[in-house]
Amino acid sequence: MAIKVRDYEVRLTRNKDERRQVRQLRYDVFVEEEGASATDEQKNLREEYDDYDRYAEYMAVFHNGKIVGTYRIIDRNNAEKMGGFYTESEFNITKIKNAKGNIAEMSRACVSREYRDNALVMRMLWAGLGEYVVRRKIAILFGVASWVGSKPADAAQAISYLYYNYLSPLGLRATVLSEKFAPGVNPKLSRMNILPRDFVDESDARRQMTPLIKGYLRLGATFGKGVFIDKPFNTYDVFVMVQTKKINSAYQKHFLGRENALADLDVRDNALKTVGKIMLLPVTGSFKMLRAFFEFLLREDAADVEYIDDDRDSNRDEK
Repeated sequence: MAIKVRDYEVRLTRNKDERRQVRQLRYDVFVEEEGASATDEQKNLREEYDDYDRYAEYMAVFHNGKIVGTYRIIDRNNAEKMGGFYTESEFNITKIKNAKGNIAEMSRACVSREYRDNALVMRMLWAGLGEYVVRRKIAILFGVASWVGSKPADAAQAISYLYYNYLSPLGLRATVLSEKFAPGVNPKLSRMNILPRDFVDESDARRQMTPLIKGYLRLGATFGKGVFIDKPFNTYDVFVMVQTKKINSAYQKHFLGRENALADLDVRDNALKTVGKIMLLPVTGSFKMLRAFFEFLLREDAADVEYIDDDRDSNRDEK
């Protein structure tokens, strides 16, 4: 399904050219703006990519035909084709992989610099992800959230706050792989409890959080244990996980009409069966509930929303 708001549209990419635009946007943001390393080939192409892009899908926001925001999505089936998830290069996610039901990794989230003050772009990306969760019956969304730089102490309030208040349940908790740090990076930098609990101030912590991390918290996200220093990418990362059945009840009520609408997406007993006659119906069958979700996310722009049912798969081609 594609969702349109005036001259904006969110959907999965469909062809090589659109996928190339995604990689070009990622190059602009991650390499040129944030200082990530790039190979000579990437510099010549002005595209950012890795081996995981071969089977990934891209959720993208288009404005007048130009991609201005994107997420990379890899579900369980595509990860198996690649031998694992990108996140596994930084965190041990064995417990999540052992969970029943479909799981999907979110990564490489970015918005074009000139569109970052336009909240509509990020809200449309969330709407696109919501539709993806419904269509693919996703029980767990996960990935990493990042700060630019190499010094976690610069976000000590935020990281410590997440550690003391929002660690994932032990049965699904990812843990950092500090042994995979680049040579010369001190493994002690992986600690999340940078500050003692008594020194953590919630207001200061939230000021240090990126907009994306704040958004994850509003959805009811929890976080893995440890910080990964990604020296080549010039970031330090925390692991984020969203169990769709535990999405914040206020969101669920607006999305789907009641506070526990996603309760049956339970990874413990593989209860991907009904979700109150919402989640497992074909998309057309649950359209009313999806529309409520989209209209909540898009708020004042909801009157301009158009829904286009297009079941074409995104093209998956190398690079």
